[in-house]
Amino acid sequence: MNFDIIEEIIEIEIISKGLGIREVNRLKKNYGLGSGSWRKMKGIARIRLLSGKIKLAELHWYEAHGVGKKEIKRKKYLG
Repeated sequence: MNFDIIEEIIEIEIISKGLGIREVNRLKKNYGLGSGSWRKMKGIARIRLLSGKIKLAELHWYEAHGVGKKEIKRKKYLG
């Protein structure tokens, strides 16, 4: 991650779950748990970039019970 999340992630939605996630086999191999446990999520948060600028951004990540959020990515800046 080349940014820090500085506020709580809001407007969280499930994009895909279980076998609907293209990367589910890789996630299972790298982090464990059965394929039905994984969810691909999206939400909005304020982030601080390496330059120090603060931006509102849409974030995507994978999560599973007992593993937490993994591979958080910034998809686009908002406003």
